[in-house]
Amino acid sequence: MRKVILYIAASLDGKIARKDDSIDWLPDIDGEDYGYEPFYDSIDTLLMGYKTYEVCVAFPDWPYGGKKSLIFSRNPDKQVIPEAELVTEDVVEAIQRLKTEPGKDIWLVGGGELVRQAHDAGLIDEYIVTLIPVILGEGIELFPAVQREQRLTLVKQKAYESGCVMLYFEPKG
Repeated sequence: MRKVILYIAASLDGKIARKDDSIDWLPDIDGEDYGYEPFYDSIDTLLMGYKTYEVCVAFPDWPYGGKKSLIFSRNPDKQVIPEAELVTEDVVEAIQRLKTEPGKDIWLVGGGELVRQAHDAGLIDEYIVTLIPVILGEGIELFPAVQREQRLTLVKQKAYESGCVMLYFEPKG
């Protein structure tokens, strides 16, 4: 069965974006890929909410070429670029179905609401969180109003000279 992997960056105070959805606080990579390339090679599908899609589609080029990009929205009238597919079905049902289909692993890109729904349904198989050494104060929470407690096992960690720390967790049990 395919795994759903949350691979995401968060501020030290648990924010994934500013209140205005901006991610300008993320550090420049400066030649360090933070494990991105091998991770990206391990997936063939990515999932994101529409607000996250709006941030990503504003980049000069679509950053997820060659991958199946599923954009979740409750509004069937939303538009997406040809490289992406709008999904209006129930998030939990869609992810459950995707996990049983053949293919590589699935990247849960974000945002917070999609992460909450997948987490609360117990559908996240790995949590890879890069902590960025900044405290934003206000912003969009990584786990907004989750309802389900989940104990995790730290399976790996890596600290970088930039001060960023990648934490690799798997659910216990």
